[in-house]
Amino acid sequence: MTALIEVENLAKRFGSLMAVDGVSFSVARGEVLGFLGPNGAGKSTTMRILAGSLAATSGSARVCGFDAGAQGLLAKSQTGYLPEGSPLYGDMTPEALLDFVARARGMARGPRRKRVAEVIERLELGDALRRAVDTLSKGFKRRLGLALALVHDPKVLILDEPTDGLDPNQKQSVRALIAEIARDKAIIISTHLLEEVDSLCSRAIIISSGKIAGGGTPEELRRMSPRHNAVHVCVGAGDAARATGLLQSLPGVAGVEQRGGEGSAELTALARDGAFIADTAAGALRAASIGVRSLEVEAGRLDDVFHRLTRGAPAHAA
Repeated sequence: MTALIEVENLAKRFGSLMAVDGVSFSVARGEVLGFLGPNGAGKSTTMRILAGSLAATSGSARVCGFDAGAQGLLAKSQTGYLPEGSPLYGDMTPEALLDFVARARGMARGPRRKRVAEVIERLELGDALRRAVDTLSKGFKRRLGLALALVHDPKVLILDEPTDGLDPNQKQSVRALIAEIARDKAIIISTHLLEEVDSLCSRAIIISSGKIAGGGTPEELRRMSPRHNAVHVCVGAGDAARATGLLQSLPGVAGVEQRGGEGSAELTALARDGAFIADTAAGALRAASIGVRSLEVEAGRLDDVFHRLTRGAPAHAA
């Protein structure tokens, strides 16, 4: 696959603060990269450098082969950027703003009208096209910001919290649109919503204190979770103590968590180093004549991996 975004040893310093420190990654055509991290980790700074709105201190950021700094106009012509907060001209209407941005992008009258109509339809903006932007809801402004990023049909999309402020139906619609257009674009999405990694991203990077702390596909990240291959068992309340002791004695079990319910107990056997322990646990419980009401194996939790990597705690190797 052809890399449309290439970042190599990128750094950005603000006075004594190193906001981005030696970040390197690439995004190929057809990939959606999730860019995760706590507030202040360096995500937005990296994205602003790629979008050409901020100069790097050192390193390189290239879009479609063009240096985002030295060849800024060429790189921007291939880039659609949705910044945090959707800064817009509040006294313009969405219709006028879309036409203005399309003209600024150099689009001729005929293609411009057709493309503006397409993004209006795809982002469901028709209800308030002639109202002042300042009078619109946060969700509408966010969709308008995405429309402005898409209006020139760029090869690269850089989206900072694209579903921020949207209701559940609007989030689903925007995610479906991003998934649809991802086939022939390279997309970076900064998000705090881990479900968006599952629904949209082919790969994710976790950044902390300006450095990349880890990354991989959603499946690879789950394998780094301490709950990867954990076994959830529901037994009768009278069997809880015996089942807990039995599970704790099994090789490969790192520990057992217990939560009581009405007439039952829910046990979670954590797998040491992510080993697959379900068959061993099920066989041991059966041999001990402990009635199992349900048994499930957990894939792992992205939030566990996020917390561990951004707080310096160890995670299982993928």
